[in-house]
Amino acid sequence: MASWDKFYPELQKYFTQYALPVTVSAATIGVIFFLKRFGIIYQYFHKADETSTRHGGELVAQVLKEHNIKHVFTLVGGHISPILVACEKIGIKVIDTRHEVTAAFAADAVARMSGTVGVCAVTAGPGLTNTVTAIKNAQMAESPVLLLGGAAATLLKGRGALQDIDQMSLFKPLCKFCATVSTVRDIVPTLRQALQQAQSDTPGPVFVELPIDVLYNYKLVQDQMGIKGSGKGLVDKVVQWYLRNHLENLFSGAWEPRPMGPLPVKQPMASRSQVKQCSELVSRSRKPVVLVGSQATLPPTDVNDLRSALESMGIPCFLGGMSRGLLGRYSKIQCRQKRRDALREADLVILAGSVCDFRLNYGRVLSRKSKIIAVNRDYDQLHKNSDMFWKPTVGVQGDVASFVVELQAELGDNYKCDQDWVKQLTARDDEKEKANRAKAEESTDQHLNPLKVLQIVEDVMSDNTIMVADGGDFVATAAYILRPRGPLRWLDPGAFGTLGVGGGFALGAKLCRPDADVWIIYGDGTVGYSIAEYDTFTRHKLPVISVVGNDAGWTQIERDQVPLLHSDVACKLAFTDYDKVAEGYGGKGYRLDSTNEDRIKEVLQEALKESQNGNPVLINTLIGKTNFREGSISI
Repeated sequence: MASWDKFYPELQKYFTQYALPVTVSAATIGVIFFLKRFGIIYQYFHKADETSTRHGGELVAQVLKEHNIKHVFTLVGGHISPILVACEKIGIKVIDTRHEVTAAFAADAVARMSGTVGVCAVTAGPGLTNTVTAIKNAQMAESPVLLLGGAAATLLKGRGALQDIDQMSLFKPLCKFCATVSTVRDIVPTLRQALQQAQSDTPGPVFVELPIDVLYNYKLVQDQMGIKGSGKGLVDKVVQWYLRNHLENLFSGAWEPRPMGPLPVKQPMASRSQVKQCSELVSRSRKPVVLVGSQATLPPTDVNDLRSALESMGIPCFLGGMSRGLLGRYSKIQCRQKRRDALREADLVILAGSVCDFRLNYGRVLSRKSKIIAVNRDYDQLHKNSDMFWKPTVGVQGDVASFVVELQAELGDNYKCDQDWVKQLTARDDEKEKANRAKAEESTDQHLNPLKVLQIVEDVMSDNTIMVADGGDFVATAAYILRPRGPLRWLDPGAFGTLGVGGGFALGAKLCRPDADVWIIYGDGTVGYSIAEYDTFTRHKLPVISVVGNDAGWTQIERDQVPLLHSDVACKLAFTDYDKVAEGYGGKGYRLDSTNEDRIKEVLQEALKESQNGNPVLINTLIGKTNFREGSISI
């Protein structure tokens, strides 16, 4: 037998070649052979089934099925193919997009609209890095999204494998829960925990990394690892033994029966004493106002129960984010205009999921004379900037919709807000609406007035419409004009202000509500991010409608950059034929400009009919400049 002195260097070379995590010594040889990360002990009782053709992708699909996941969004890659094939096989619809960020945005939209977790699966490396913006957006929008990411084989991590990077470091700051699956038997418990965490407390995205060798079948992994019998020389025998041991550990116990269904979800609730204290504040107030944020639309309370509670109390409401449309198209208690004036006069403000960030000028819009009831699931969001510009009279860390329903029950059906106060605020709305209609009649050089176009869009949209907002100036203008038709019928990015959500959000919305008309309101800048998804709409027979406000520029930035800095650098675009681009991807394109101004409504109606007949449509609308939103910059 060769001496140990000659044997160690040769063995060390093989350990390095196969990424074996030890330094060779007399002591460590024993450790590596018999205590390989506990796996050998497990294998003694749970041998791998070497003849099985099953693979880890099947376990992923089965867990998703048990959690009522109906769609998985993806851009295909070899690392994740087993997941996609298994999902299709058991009836989970796989929607492949033209960019991974769209897949993640679509999962976000499904999460918001369905009350379940949205799921996207992307390949390793650049596939995952392409989702970072969408996952951060989901984090800030508090959307429960499960990101499934491929990864290099367990033995090859850090060894220069294709698309191998430190993915966990990227997603730990973005996700509530991150985990790497190291054996096939860990797939089910890890996914169940991830799905639970995504929905618990303050919802948010979670990330599960799935190395390629936990997703493919035993025989294929064995072949790829280069396991060839027992080996010839002593060193070869040791290496082959180690590789086989690793393979056995990878698959041992893989197909043992285990629970796959949902784990209990934790949702914080207001205490009985908090509800009673808030009820007393509301009863004593004369001029209360409710600011409803996106968080109010989360489960477990149904949005229709929330709507009933708000209507019963009759307190004037300002709706933001996902809560837009909560009270329907027209409501006697919804206020859309002059929020700052209302907050200055109110003696009680209920922040029902609204946050004192830039959207409320960091709390400075709240009067120091007002009592403040703040409700939020997240402690940090609940108290944001309360050390600077405002203080909550009562801070409730709990589910928003459940709190509002309990508050109304505590007040009783006899409580009704002072009608003079309600009429005072709604009269201001009427005044502003009248001014907007007058603004729509103004001429705007050689192109269409955007307010006029949007008012006609508002008239043409059916009651069964979902609106997706993706843009800057044109979309911000649309927020003043368009009226969401009901709860969960408005999708915008949220606090992150992300451009490019349009294609993905529309995909998710149309799949959740196939009977609805889905309209994307695009700016001409942001349509460039996801217009390629017209190919996806066409291939998957998902007819959506886009209205592009085309003013040949990044107008929201130009509005302030030019007067402040005296330059329009990087603000100019061209009056591009986006309608022809959409047609190139299989959609139907229309163009609206000053030459057919008298046919705006007719063209929009024709586009809507085309969509309802099954064809995705884009209306390229050439618009002029207005001063409607001057001074929109926020510092």
